Amino acid sequence: MSDISRQGRGAAPGGEKLPLKLGINGLGRIGKLTLWHHAARGAFSELVVNIGREAGTGLQDVADYIERDSTYGHLGQYLHGYRWGRVIENLNEEHGTMQVNGIPVTVLRKDRNPKDLPWKNLGVPLVVDTTGKFLDPTASPDDKKGAIQGHLQAGARKVIVSAPFKIKEKGVKMPPDAVTVVMGINDDHFDPRQHRMISGASCTTTCLAFMVKPLLDYFGADKILTASMVTVHAATGSQEVLDRLPDPKASDLRKNRSILNNIILTSTGAAKALALVIPEMKRIGFIAESVRIPTSTGSLIVLVVTLEDESLEHPIKRDLINQVYRKASEGYMKDYLLFTEKQNVSSDIIGNPRAAAIIEGSENHTRTAHICIDLAKIPQLKGVGLKTGEGACIAEIPVTQAVIYGWYDNELGSYTNLLGDLTFKIGQTL
Repeated sequence: MSDISRQGRGAAPGGEKLPLKLGINGLGRIGKLTLWHHAARGAFSELVVNIGREAGTGLQDVADYIERDSTYGHLGQYLHGYRWGRVIENLNEEHGTMQVNGIPVTVLRKDRNPKDLPWKNLGVPLVVDTTGKFLDPTASPDDKKGAIQGHLQAGARKVIVSAPFKIKEKGVKMPPDAVTVVMGINDDHFDPRQHRMISGASCTTTCLAFMVKPLLDYFGADKILTASMVTVHAATGSQEVLDRLPDPKASDLRKNRSILNNIILTSTGAAKALALVIPEMKRIGFIAESVRIPTSTGSLIVLVVTLEDESLEHPIKRDLINQVYRKASEGYMKDYLLFTEKQNVSSDIIGNPRAAAIIEGSENHTRTAHICIDLAKIPQLKGVGLKTGEGACIAEIPVTQAVIYGWYDNELGSYTNLLGDLTFKIGQTL
């Protein structure tokens, strides 16, 4: 059963209904796919989508944008497979309304600042902000450029952001009513009595959390000496199709280069966000890097972990690492972690439902060796009378370096589906 073909595990979309309207702010990649998820799930009674401006020549053009996708195909096919037909109907230009898979959807095309949105008048208690623009939970709701708290001032009771929080002012702490949550990892940290602003972290943090947590659970944080990761990441909407002149004071000129024909080095906040989701990671030295490549979705994390081993005679081997992930995928992480020993390429994992991470067991590997440490050179041990010189006070510590590969569909299959589960969980508390 340790195969990538096991799809759609966990709580399937559909089932319990919530007598709530859901707001979606933004209709970019995550906003659009969030609408797809909830159109399929049908848990919320109505969806209210804010795009904050006119689009195309009218509502029909908005509907066409929603219904067709260059990466995932047609919404009807996503919903109903080969039996698909028309799924968006009853368009009303005057009122900005339509039905998507039978669910009423209202499209707002006027205001962009969260504080100006009519959540109260429309009876929308829960909002998912997918714009990526309002990420500072400490910013005033009256900020002229907009703020997360503006949604709350406008009448929403809870707001979820589809990106990590970013506090602009240095030294300012996270407010007590804000929390970062990844479903299946720390969703029990959400307290409906306290938390009003919830970050769903990022696609990379989500995958990384499901790669790191099984190792922490099995070996313990004390056994993990260092860790690093590189995400080979698909293009995002923030990148340029063709080279463009940098904005004033821009420091990273690579962001203005064409994603169509370049491998582009960039940065990721996954390490910082991971510590919010898995606090034990604060004790472990961690480095995270990112490389963007010219694909539309489907990304890969290469995780390198250095483990304190027991001995060279009985070292940690690849089979043990794979066993850790296999058991987690069949047990307590079965809803979101997949393990496979097939040889995959990135297109194989696109759309794979509810797979936060897909561990590529055939490529995982380990290497064990001794690290020699001169105890006399350790600052904390100076002055305790240790002998120095050749061969003196040398400690040999066996360590194993493990390399683990984890696939993730950074748009729909992984991130948006987990974000949808988080939204449903929070909706149940309202």
